[in-house]
Amino acid sequence: MSMNPDEIQRYVMTYLRSTGCSIIEKSPAHVTVKLSPEADKALTNRPYYWSYVERTGVPPETMSYTFVFDSEAYGQLQQNSSPAAANPDPNGLLARYFGAAPALPQLGPNRILREEVSFGSRRLQQIFTAAREGGRYVSLFEQAGPKQLDARRPVKYETWLGVCFKVEFVCDLKREEMHFLGISMRTGQIQEDFGKLLAGKELSPQLAGNMHIPAAKLPLAAAAAQLEAYLLEDIRGRDYRWSELARERLSEELAVIDLYYEDLLKEPDEEKRTGVQEQHNARREEMAWQYEPKVLISAINCGLFHLR
Repeated sequence: MSMNPDEIQRYVMTYLRSTGCSIIEKSPAHVTVKLSPEADKALTNRPYYWSYVERTGVPPETMSYTFVFDSEAYGQLQQNSSPAAANPDPNGLLARYFGAAPALPQLGPNRILREEVSFGSRRLQQIFTAAREGGRYVSLFEQAGPKQLDARRPVKYETWLGVCFKVEFVCDLKREEMHFLGISMRTGQIQEDFGKLLAGKELSPQLAGNMHIPAAKLPLAAAAAQLEAYLLEDIRGRDYRWSELARERLSEELAVIDLYYEDLLKEPDEEKRTGVQEQHNARREEMAWQYEPKVLISAINCGLFHLR
């Protein structure tokens, strides 16, 4: 998988906006941003500073960055907007006698650091990790429309537990599936492809006006267990011919290994024979790990979704 500069910029901008960062300047080639406390904690590796802020209660001073997505276009943009480009020295006297004056670095709390963000860069990988960790558990509220805000009586939310599961069918080959399931905490109804239910809804971490949340009838642990049982029932009904074929390939590989070590295990020297036996066992274990069919299920992320 790869990402072009436009895709990288859209992803980074989504992360910056969702974490409440302040956009200072933006072009198709870059964005200059003042990080929010959440993003600063995730991206700047300043645990001692944030420990000091939380311990003393002083207002935090977050860092600012210019993230460059297209270095060539950004360089051209800087060249066109620089004071030298706007007011060139016709005689070049200063440059002739003193050389080009280097740009002074910005120091102090308001300095802006510059980093190029490209696919495979350390900074983009860090943003991927921060987005994955920060979005693992969410609690979102569907926003009320204008009519509901003006209504005399509040409307109840219906709370859903949504879980994104990854299912891996693994042997010497591998296939993955993603299942986004939702269950109503009020009725126990399970919704396959929960994303369709959420599509088009305006969701926010803030509780909408003139809305309230009734107590859930289904405990969270019970709701999660029902989703797991639903997914397992679906998986049990699959065609598992692939696992039989994998075991056949495993038997063939083990037979080849046994044949290779057959004569080596007849070594008269006991110490050498012991070493060969250990190698033989290790090779068999390696092949068994690679070919033995298995189904792995993991929860990628989850959340409570309060829907109207």
